Amino acid sequence: MTITQLRYVLAVAEHKNFTKAAEKTFVTQPTLSMQIQKLEEELDILIFDRSKKPIELTEVGNKLVQQAKNIVNESERIQDIVDQQKGFIGGEFKLGVIPTIMPTLLPMFLNNFIKKYPKVKLKIEELNTEAIIERLLDGHLDAAIAATPLENENIKERVLYYEPFVGYIPSTHRLNQKKKIDIADLDIDDMLLLEDGHCFRDGIINLCKTKKSYEEDHFQLESGSFETLVKLANEGLGMTLLPYLHTLDIKNDEKSNLHYFNEPSPAREVSLIFNKSELKMQIIDALHSTIAGVVKGAITFQNVKIISPMAKIKSD
Repeated sequence: MTITQLRYVLAVAEHKNFTKAAEKTFVTQPTLSMQIQKLEEELDILIFDRSKKPIELTEVGNKLVQQAKNIVNESERIQDIVDQQKGFIGGEFKLGVIPTIMPTLLPMFLNNFIKKYPKVKLKIEELNTEAIIERLLDGHLDAAIAATPLENENIKERVLYYEPFVGYIPSTHRLNQKKKIDIADLDIDDMLLLEDGHCFRDGIINLCKTKKSYEEDHFQLESGSFETLVKLANEGLGMTLLPYLHTLDIKNDEKSNLHYFNEPSPAREVSLIFNKSELKMQIIDALHSTIAGVVKGAITFQNVKIISPMAKIKSD
């Protein structure tokens, strides 16, 4: 039995197709099939039910795949130990970032990080929280930047910063004359929201639900971007909430529409998250220190109330 054979098994289990698995592992399909067959003969079992379309794991194959993931992860730790001993910070590193953080945070730290750690080959992907969790657990991401806490025992979280929510309230809105706003002022019925699937949307819903219940059909206007929400608010279609870093790019003539909350300000917790296996920790540490250092100068808020990003069951 070899680590390579286990990698091939994991690839077929993921893609449910021998040809695709061979492409992803950079071998020919006959080579991959032969190696998996040799493993099955050695163990005297069938890992895959090849009669099904797409291919399915057998009952014992399913158990074997779970153990194979652990073994492959642990094998990667050997190279990790060597790299840490040598003080080497480099190699490929796959980082996921949620859409509501990507456009504001990435320009703040990326250039600094690349200059400081030129041997790290960062592969950055914009993904929603659900996809990030799935890929972290499957080993397809090394780390991610997301709103926390996620309450997942298999994922570790290291807080980067706390980012307050800021109201964007046009001149025609009932709250525009208030210098500072309270959570109790918010009405979910005139709130412009991001589309379903964004954890920032779930945070706002959770925030508003501290005041009253809501029904999904209240939401008439939703968008995939904060820029569109601001434009809709300017048209008098409601107000919205923005993450603080996004307000730094608001046009000068729109800054008068920004309204901060009375303390403690509702805020989201933004963390660097990674699998509990803790692989490539030297790069994770480097990312954390770089990002935390850069953001510290931009966000000075201390008295905040963390709003959960986790989607909750509707209130009664």
